[in-house]
Amino acid sequence: MRAFLKNYRQAPRKVRLVAGLVKGKSVEEAIPILDFLAKRAGFPVKKLLLSAVANALQVGIEKENLFIKELRIDKGIVMKRMMPAAMGTGHRINKRTSHITLILAEKVQPKVSAKGGSAFGGKKDNKKEIKNKVKIVKK
Repeated sequence: MRAFLKNYRQAPRKVRLVAGLVKGKSVEEAIPILDFLAKRAGFPVKKLLLSAVANALQVGIEKENLFIKELRIDKGIVMKRMMPAAMGTGHRINKRTSHITLILAEKVQPKVSAKGGSAFGGKKDNKKEIKNKVKIVKK
């Protein structure tokens, strides 16, 4: 699922500090991190994350299976302003904005093959083997 925030009025380099903390984490881990973060960008990123989770719930994906696949911070428009300086001159001030793109993905569960083992080669005990072990213990 995707969610976008366009023209957020903070410089991209400041927002990227927050994005680096939660990128790749599960949604359950990222929300408390963003709650207690002492950065201004924490609240809008959390709000965007909750919006993407709501989009995923509409499709039917469970919140526990979601993680942040991509959190991209791009440069938005730059508003040019002037600030008075000494001797009647002026200096340009750039008011930078950010475009935030958040993409959530679903965790892939390991597949169990028909033989009873997992797809990664791990062996799973059969019911007969478990019963034999129980009989041995009883004797």
